[in-house]
Amino acid sequence: MKKIIIISILSLIMLNKFAFSQQMPLDFSDISDVFSNWGGSAFTKVPSPTDANNTVGQLGRDNSVSEQGNYIDLDRSIDLDFNDKITLMFYAYDANSHTVTVKLENGTNANIEVAATTIAQNTWKELTFDFSTIGGNGIYNRLTIRIDDGSSVAGNFLIDDIDDGSVHVDLNAIDVEYTDLVWSDEFDTPGKTAINSANWFHQTKLPAGGNWFNGEEQHYTNRIENSFVENDNLNIVAIKESFTDQGVTKQYTSARLNSKFAFTYGRVDVRAKLPEGNGTWPAIWTLGKNINESGAYWQTQGFGNTSWPACGEIDIMEHGLGPVNHTSSALHTPSSFGNTVNTASQVISDVANNYHIYSVNWSPNQITFLVDGVGFYTYNPTVKDANTWPFDLEQYLILNIAMGGIAGAISPSFTQSPMVIDYVRVYQNNSLSVKDYSQLNASIQVYPNPVKDIIYLKADVPITKLKLYDISGKHILTQIKPKESINVSDLNPGVYILEIYSNQEKSQKRVIIN
Repeated sequence: MKKIIIISILSLIMLNKFAFSQQMPLDFSDISDVFSNWGGSAFTKVPSPTDANNTVGQLGRDNSVSEQGNYIDLDRSIDLDFNDKITLMFYAYDANSHTVTVKLENGTNANIEVAATTIAQNTWKELTFDFSTIGGNGIYNRLTIRIDDGSSVAGNFLIDDIDDGSVHVDLNAIDVEYTDLVWSDEFDTPGKTAINSANWFHQTKLPAGGNWFNGEEQHYTNRIENSFVENDNLNIVAIKESFTDQGVTKQYTSARLNSKFAFTYGRVDVRAKLPEGNGTWPAIWTLGKNINESGAYWQTQGFGNTSWPACGEIDIMEHGLGPVNHTSSALHTPSSFGNTVNTASQVISDVANNYHIYSVNWSPNQITFLVDGVGFYTYNPTVKDANTWPFDLEQYLILNIAMGGIAGAISPSFTQSPMVIDYVRVYQNNSLSVKDYSQLNASIQVYPNPVKDIIYLKADVPITKLKLYDISGKHILTQIKPKESINVSDLNPGVYILEIYSNQEKSQKRVIIN
């Protein structure tokens, strides 16, 4: 797959810390709003006793030691020079008086703490911790909460809405919305057919030495057994079989497809199910069109004057580098010497049996990775130069399943398994398009976008039909002989796909509903 990948065990353990942001205010609705424990305490999330739809934090203490508590390390610091007060909601199940202590640690100054005492039996009480009373200033990255220091009585207590006056910022919010479909493959040919050779190139040539990188054990072939279109899906199939090619015999075959389309900036959405079996290593990724890799499509077209990783690599999705259902995204640059440093991962649901949409949003300023429309990792180096940002030139897509290598030992019971891809779509904005997806695409305006209530359409051609789908592909509505507007006020916020027909031509627009 790549020239070299180095991931330490520690890196694998730490990958998930990047997936979600731990920042104030904390209301326990975010998956990252989780406290760690010490001294016999405990933390869990529970429904509020006064509102079952509201998730709150439950802090528990046992009677093992007099001082125990809970803490959270924040990705964005608490800044006492901005606001020197912290508030939180507190709830107790008993009629006793309780003392809550908030301590700020790991800061530019010495650790400081403020306590507040209240009776809050079966009711929520707002507590204020005023650090100006002790001369607090500077920034702190750890928030610690202790309840009833010195007590030997066990108990459970609820907290919610911990607020330092800051505004929660989505660190993985995309900065540019790309909405115009400029290239796609919907894999909608009937029957079982070969891949569309106008869109894809089979990369089969072995690297020098007769083996693919990272200790992989497969041959890539152009046979229909390893890649085909059937039932509106692309199937890339890894197979256990003895196969000889280019004078080398290997025990597994698969396929590696290069797109004959390259682009600079935009969004890629790939809806896919992943193969099963230990040792399978499916990937959806890009390489610079300028890579000098013998046998790659763009090398055969006269490009290829830059070595890896100076060409840049964007790994939209990889599976097999961790436990089952653990998918990751990464970037490879000269600044990381090609190693897997800029990376994040998360565990998602049943990747072999459930479709998920694996996406990257690549702008001139940042690269954000998403799964099912939710951003979980953003790469945005402060200094963007050839070492950190080789991402200002065209990249092309690669779809493949590797076998073994750093993905681990291949299961002895493995026979074959596919990566099943529903579609591959690339979006840009008209001003950035490498080419128009169709004349229809350039003839239609959809506005406003993002939208809250009503989508308006302006077209230079007659519109004969509209279809709207949610991001998962679920059909929402169809309009025959449509009006020039669509009321979407009843739809949930999110990303939708609007298909616009003019007789036999079809265009697609990504619509964001707020």
